[in-house]
Amino acid sequence: MKRLLLTSSAAMLTALPASAQDHAQERDDPCRFTPGERANLQNCEPVSVTDTTIVVLGEGLPETPAAPAYSTITIDRDALISTGSGRLEDALSNVAGFQQFRRSDSRAANPSAQGATLRALGGNATSRALILLDGVPISDPFFGYIPFSSIGPEQLSSVRVTRGGGSGPFGAGALAGTIRLQSAGADALGLFNVSALVNHRGDTELSASLAPEVGDGFAVINGRWDRGDGFFTTPEDQRVPASSRANFDSWSLGGRIVQPLGDNLEVQARVLAFEDNRTLRFEGADNSSEGQDIALRLVSRGDWEVDVLGYAQWRNFTNVVISSTRFVRVLDQKDTPATGLGGRIEIRPPVGGGHTLRFGADYRRSDGELFEDSFSAFTGALRENRFAGGVNTDLGLFVEDDWEIGDLLLTGGVRADRYTINDGFYRAIAADGTVVRDDVFADRADWEVTWRAGALYPLSDAVEVRGAVYSGFRLPTLNELYRPFVVFPVVTQANENLEPERLEGWELGVDIFPAAGAALSATFFDNQVEGAIANVTLEPNLRQRRNLDAIDAQGLEFAASIERGPFSLNGTLVYTDAEVVGTGSAANLDGNRPPQTPEFSASVTAAYAFMDDGRISATLRHVGSQFEGDQENDVLPAATPIDLFAQVPIVDRLSFTARAENLLDEGIVTRNQGDSIDLGIPRTVWVGLRWGF
Repeated sequence: MKRLLLTSSAAMLTALPASAQDHAQERDDPCRFTPGERANLQNCEPVSVTDTTIVVLGEGLPETPAAPAYSTITIDRDALISTGSGRLEDALSNVAGFQQFRRSDSRAANPSAQGATLRALGGNATSRALILLDGVPISDPFFGYIPFSSIGPEQLSSVRVTRGGGSGPFGAGALAGTIRLQSAGADALGLFNVSALVNHRGDTELSASLAPEVGDGFAVINGRWDRGDGFFTTPEDQRVPASSRANFDSWSLGGRIVQPLGDNLEVQARVLAFEDNRTLRFEGADNSSEGQDIALRLVSRGDWEVDVLGYAQWRNFTNVVISSTRFVRVLDQKDTPATGLGGRIEIRPPVGGGHTLRFGADYRRSDGELFEDSFSAFTGALRENRFAGGVNTDLGLFVEDDWEIGDLLLTGGVRADRYTINDGFYRAIAADGTVVRDDVFADRADWEVTWRAGALYPLSDAVEVRGAVYSGFRLPTLNELYRPFVVFPVVTQANENLEPERLEGWELGVDIFPAAGAALSATFFDNQVEGAIANVTLEPNLRQRRNLDAIDAQGLEFAASIERGPFSLNGTLVYTDAEVVGTGSAANLDGNRPPQTPEFSASVTAAYAFMDDGRISATLRHVGSQFEGDQENDVLPAATPIDLFAQVPIVDRLSFTARAENLLDEGIVTRNQGDSIDLGIPRTVWVGLRWGF
């Protein structure tokens, strides 16, 4: 029997709904949690209908009453748009325990290393947290990484982070938790806003949005362009003539329209296109990612509440590997086209009796192929052409019920997923046309049943206790199954026999509201990922993706928030004891800490709103030491960067903005392979102008 585990949450904050531009004045939110009081989410009205006006939210159905039974933190818009870097992944780092595989952000990391996880449930670069933008999974269909550079934080109204909690009604893949990104509506954006900044190295950041009223709803057009020569990721004493700054050039362009179709029905449509080009470590070590996404959503808020969603994604990735000894091209991953298709329907019937019932289905299909060329490091001649790919599908059915019994809230749900792993192949052809490998892998299919349950009970007006148990699963990505990769000189092999990962866990937590505007929370969790996929070392320069017996993680999470007039203080802290459980070929890893996993991390932000549209803030983050790989022999030292942000109004809605990343120029080691080092962002100062923020 697989072990169970546990945790609980943080501040119970919910974002104000977006509304049409002509209703941008402040109003009370009946769905908002306040200290010492649980809102009745079942009865709150997300849409206000009068004889003359329909207030359009542009969101999905509201949270169900027992949502706070799971460990949850909300990042509001003010926090999203006032980070030192202006990056989404930076804002998410305000939740201690959020991490990517490497400490670099989107300007200085290989995109394929930008998986996101929570609670130290790492092991490789694939996302173990499910990230949704307006209900749509945004992970790459082939790799599973998150295209952070395609989503500017200024485009969002809020982010809701649920740690643990299993998949529930949100879809498969939420082993470590679920991160829900909510696009901002016209009320949050205003008719027009624009931001233009430059840093002391000459790198630039430009973003803008237009959000006019359209009919009884609104439309949004937004864009962003980031470019620059970047900084040297290689330490000065390790640089060679071929060393390159981390050049970056990325753009994104999106559109969204929200319209009511009668009193209770609303349609939402979204499109997105993006491209991201980077150079890492050496001249010629170029990579690129691009995507085109469309999504259509129908939301009915009548007696029978219904949320129907469909989407399609087209992505591609390229990458050139340069030898770190001869500084010539050894691998050209020239094309990795992938397609993601999916949809979801959720129905909430009016059952009454204190119950909020929801049930539905979701579907995801990922298919992709890679085309790459291998070259000799000595002659530069073509060695092999390689081709690989496959198709993964998942059809999930779910049902969940929240039951209010006086002050006690209970919740429980189950989902069944039918998955397939089909059409897998790997082919290698030598330069002379000789077939080196021509493998066609057997199709596979199976069912996975997962569940979650929780309870929330107020001991008093100032204290609430919570508990939850849950399970979840994640399919191996096409990348893990079929694509080998090289971070020269280390080769990591794919493994077509990988099995799905499965998590079981439990958590207990307490929320305390000692005074108005103050909240504290503490959570203990115990999570175990059985069959965790990791890059297992076979030889000094050879690794293979394999299923470990498990990654076992227990820890404590703390959160605190204080608001006193214009002053606010928000902090999170997590301590995690994580270790690999290994037998057989992985027996030498038993008891080791998973790669890229710190024991301790913390974040605290102090902010002061000194006038309308005027704000200053300072953020201190600490990430403890961690190991590069599974052998615990290459250490990435602890780092404690400090970021600053200031916005000072000039005239009308025009403001001067200044930002500082890593103010004290803390050395942040992001890679250490046998003392070959990469570094993260050095001290970086930005200045510019904003309109409409």
